[in-house]
Amino acid sequence: MSNEDETPENPLRRELPDEVPAVAEGPGPVQPEPVARPSSAGRQRLVSGLWPPRVSRAQLIVAVLLFGLGFGLAVQVASNSDGDSALRGARQEDLVRILDELDNRTQRLEDEKRGLEDQRTELENSSDQAEEARKQTVEKEKQLGILAGTVAAQGPGITLTIDDTKGTVKADMLLDAIQELRAAGAEAIQVNGVRVVAGTYLADSGSGVKVDGNKITQPYRFKVIGKPQDLEPALNIPGGVVQTLEKEQATVTVERSTKIVVDALRPAERPDYARSSSP
Repeated sequence: MSNEDETPENPLRRELPDEVPAVAEGPGPVQPEPVARPSSAGRQRLVSGLWPPRVSRAQLIVAVLLFGLGFGLAVQVASNSDGDSALRGARQEDLVRILDELDNRTQRLEDEKRGLEDQRTELENSSDQAEEARKQTVEKEKQLGILAGTVAAQGPGITLTIDDTKGTVKADMLLDAIQELRAAGAEAIQVNGVRVVAGTYLADSGSGVKVDGNKITQPYRFKVIGKPQDLEPALNIPGGVVQTLEKEQATVTVERSTKIVVDALRPAERPDYARSSSP
């Protein structure tokens, strides 16, 4: 054959090494790989790396800040719990008395509601509605006179006496007593000869207290008309008026009575601008 029939040699083939046939090796014993066992020196290095612990300055600062934050939260929770500690620490009989007082207030409101409904029924069913309206108007005028302090009043109630030999009782404490009595259903109150009304104010004045500008001194004596079974427990609730005054080293006594006379009067004041809208 001619040279033209021969396959031309690939120029890339000349750059590759000659093929070498693989030599088949006979089977031989397989040697097991050695198993690495931890040395005692490695364990010692591990222990020495973990103990004693090494704390950086940044970690120490973060730990101090977290401790301060936790302490502040604990103090805040404890301070928020102080408001409820009085009732949590109250005895069972004190809690029962508080519940009875709430029941009595509810009953008193229900009685007042029924009384108003009865008045409405009487007006609707009376043959002489004009005469019945006049009677109710007179009765209402007396009730308003008692509330305004322009007429004397008598009825069951209590006498609250506060002996303040240390001079530690202030006007705000007496005001708390008045507000607690009103909340318990007091209908007429007199303090050392001064009639207490809706607009009454109290202020400290040297060794005594001023009530509507009239100076009074201890012992402070409250004459209160209302239901004794409601008034006395209201003053003796845990953390209430009596306990607060006793903490100020004042002596407090409460006496029930079937007849309390409130005879201090206030002059009827005519409003400067307000007028009745009724024809």
